[in-house]
Amino acid sequence: MVIDRVRASALPGFVFRLPGFLALGRVTDVENEGNLCGVTTVNNVKKAVGCIGGLLIAAVLLLNSQVMAAETKIGVIDMKQVLSTSTAGKRAQDLIEQKMKTLQASFKNDETALVNLQKEIEKKGSAWSDSVKQEKAIEFQKKRRDLAEKQETANQELKKLREQHVNPILKKLEEIVDKVATDGGYSAVLPRNVVLFAADSIDISDKVVAELNKAMK
Repeated sequence: MVIDRVRASALPGFVFRLPGFLALGRVTDVENEGNLCGVTTVNNVKKAVGCIGGLLIAAVLLLNSQVMAAETKIGVIDMKQVLSTSTAGKRAQDLIEQKMKTLQASFKNDETALVNLQKEIEKKGSAWSDSVKQEKAIEFQKKRRDLAEKQETANQELKKLREQHVNPILKKLEEIVDKVATDGGYSAVLPRNVVLFAADSIDISDKVVAELNKAMK
């Protein structure tokens, strides 16, 4: 076989043991045949071994990645859906919206007065004296400042209301998500809004809503 002849030619002193090859010019033939196999020199042998080793390493890495993928179970949760569809979430949302409407109504007249004053300045300002213009400008700045203060106060009230009614829900959600994930064998649960794509089969939002409704009736 060619491979046997190649292996023999690689041994030191081969031509001295078989002088017939030298006389017949067969050493060149053997080397040429060996070159077709790509393993006639020590360097080629090393390259072949290195290539095989690389393929083995790649196969092991691929196998490990497949095993890890099989063992890793990831879920997603839509927090907006949970807060808007759960009983506790809807109750908190209704309270906040009612408070917001009340606060908006409380400074609605201030907003209207400020807008009307601005229109008056734009419409009549060119005909006013400098003293009148200054008075109107001061009045406008005061109305705008007062309205901004009322809006800031309203925002602070809404913030406290959210902390009072929403924070307890979020705290309970941490416990429920942990329970649902553990029971379902999930290694990680991510917010749905940070994931580019997620199949509905890994969305645990409905399960979380059901457990939250049980915990916070």
